[in-house]
Amino acid sequence: MIRITAIAALCLLAGACTWVPMETGAASVRVLAAGASTAGCTKLGEIEGNVTDRVALYERNPLRVQEELETMARNEAVSLGANTVLPLEPPRDGRQRYSAWRCPG
Repeated sequence: MIRITAIAALCLLAGACTWVPMETGAASVRVLAAGASTAGCTKLGEIEGNVTDRVALYERNPLRVQEELETMARNEAVSLGANTVLPLEPPRDGRQRYSAWRCPG
């Protein structure tokens, strides 16, 4: 009984955790809404994020998963010299692709 309780508590805590820390400079990277215009911007590449969407039998909060995917994309954008990311598809099974852009302003 104690073991089951401990596993359940671990799953609940894991669902509340953010496992992807924001790196230096990533906070200034904008995340555009899907389908937004990138007119005047230069495409620098594509990024694919992958995070854990399940812990054992527990499915993590989809909003938390999406937040972590966006953080990963923003972190990677910095290394590409991009200041904007645009989702290319919705999150699915803990994965999502983004395009990285350098936009004026």
